[in-house]
Amino acid sequence: MKIGIVIFIIVIGVLGIITYSTFKPDAIELQGVEVQDYQGERLDSVNDFRENSIKGPQYIDIEDYDLEIFGLVDNTKVLSYDDVLDKQAYEKVVQLNCVEGWSAKILWKGVLVRDVLDEVNISDYANTIIFYAYDGYSTAFPLDYFYNNDIILAYEMNGVTLPAERGFPFQLVAEDRWGYKWIKWITDIEISSNESYEGFWESRGYSNTGNLNESFFK
Repeated sequence: MKIGIVIFIIVIGVLGIITYSTFKPDAIELQGVEVQDYQGERLDSVNDFRENSIKGPQYIDIEDYDLEIFGLVDNTKVLSYDDVLDKQAYEKVVQLNCVEGWSAKILWKGVLVRDVLDEVNISDYANTIIFYAYDGYSTAFPLDYFYNNDIILAYEMNGVTLPAERGFPFQLVAEDRWGYKWIKWITDIEISSNESYEGFWESRGYSNTGNLNESFFK
């Protein structure tokens, strides 16, 4: 009788293990704690930004997302979110300065724009890179800006994934440029020869270069 009870208990235990391992829920990925300082340098918070986008925060379903690089290239390239994250990552503290008068110093993590551009063979006629966003926003830079500087296409800030309000999946960390050049929710990158292309704010009177040491008005 006792042997039968022991066998019954063992069988029930084995079935329980099999049932749990088969039907246990997937692990939930939790965000890390936001970094408040980096190498002794005090950082601003992810929340220390004003909402000033043209259509409000954009919420992108990453399962349907891709980043297309096209234009004056030998081959158009379409990259998934994971394709971009698979590239060498870099971190840098850079301060965003808004024309409204506020600023935020953040530890950005992402990939170098030039590493993304290396996915395509750029034509010798190209001189301009145009970025397009999910909300219809756009802005442009000289091609050399990305090859003469370590410019990051960011997917993390202060150690956490970009919130939707901050540009998930990707925001451009446009060093030494006014905040309106820091395009969020990037979906497309066009390689162009149109040096005079004007983005959303540039077509409304803002400087095309957006240099911090110059007026942001034309």
